[in-house]
Amino acid sequence: MTPAGLNLRIDPARLWDSLEEMAKVGPGIAGGCNRQTLTDADSEGRHLFRAWAEAAGMTMKLDRMGNMFFLREGAEPGLLPVAMGSHLDTQPTGGKYDGVLGVLGALEVVRTLNDMGVRTRHPIMITNWTNEEGARFAPAMLASGVYAGMLTEDYANARQDAEGKTFGAELDRIGWRGEEPVGAEKFHAMFELHIEQGPILEAKAKDIGVVTHGQGLWWLEITYTGKDAHTGSTPMSMRVNAGRGVAQMIEAVHQIAMRHQPDVVGAVGQMNVWPNSRNVIPGKAVFTVDIRSPHQGKLDAMRAEVERAARDIARGLGLGVELEAVGHFDPVAFDPDLVKVVRAQAEALGFSHMDIVSGAGHDACWVNRVAPTVMIMCPCVDGLSHNEAEKITPEWAAAGSDVLLHSVLEVAGVIA
Repeated sequence: MTPAGLNLRIDPARLWDSLEEMAKVGPGIAGGCNRQTLTDADSEGRHLFRAWAEAAGMTMKLDRMGNMFFLREGAEPGLLPVAMGSHLDTQPTGGKYDGVLGVLGALEVVRTLNDMGVRTRHPIMITNWTNEEGARFAPAMLASGVYAGMLTEDYANARQDAEGKTFGAELDRIGWRGEEPVGAEKFHAMFELHIEQGPILEAKAKDIGVVTHGQGLWWLEITYTGKDAHTGSTPMSMRVNAGRGVAQMIEAVHQIAMRHQPDVVGAVGQMNVWPNSRNVIPGKAVFTVDIRSPHQGKLDAMRAEVERAARDIARGLGLGVELEAVGHFDPVAFDPDLVKVVRAQAEALGFSHMDIVSGAGHDACWVNRVAPTVMIMCPCVDGLSHNEAEKITPEWAAAGSDVLLHSVLEVAGVIA
């Protein structure tokens, strides 16, 4: 029996109730969530999800990065599982759906299979990846990066937050470090459902985004060092203003991105100046440049131009300069066969759809390097994400989860 022959749909109300219930864990101050990785709220969310998954008959394995793997047995022993999942951690002012939809949508898939008594050849697995956001411990997608062999455990454990606490110590503190070696769980395939985090699907009135590629990125941290001085008594011609360097780099990054259009974005995001006083010229500035493109050549060229501009601006202003790459992954082409599966299932279910490139990084971008992987996207209102006002509709969540359900069944195989 093929998935097309199964008149299966997830329970939209049950999925929405799960999303709303998880949102109560680590609530934000404006209707969203603050469930940052390895906090007590993260631990509480993990406990809640574990209870739900085990109630659905799944068994948990936990690796040394705190990645959670829940298994629904398949009919044929020895076959690798078909995985689906995302992340439960959020930004400090995050929404209710970024990442969480991919985990709870996967759970709803398993609940639906249980309700209908559907057996699959391959086992089904749900994953919750640790520290996807990178808000507390940079870089983003940290634990899936270790899983894929792109980062080392020692590197991950040594990452520090703003208070100097390390990833490893906090993982141990909340009690979610497992014994399983990282990377021990192998996948036949992996699907990640996610909100778009951009405005394209809503603007084009499409229910489903079939994600063919993911943008590569560089995060470049730049430090300018000048001289603290009084803003009132220091002549303009004698200032060594680190803040002015940041201002010029903001425009330089914008112009570099515009020169490489199309399919390129770039901006200065995080920035700090010292001593950050009203009447003191900044003597030090630290800021991060974020550049992205699905084209490797453009990404490499932009990095070279940003670094050259940073040094030229420093030289022109008499500033000291240091540059460090603090985050990176190459552009991703998701598995073409899985892309075809998602496209075909969206079509069969009657959902409007389009191919799309993910503008944000996701755990699937790392996992794709060690197992066939694809992403499914649903719209979000005004493209808003990483914001407590992030919003999707129950209908969008259900459509994405239905496509996930039928895509997973197509790959896992259904026992008649």
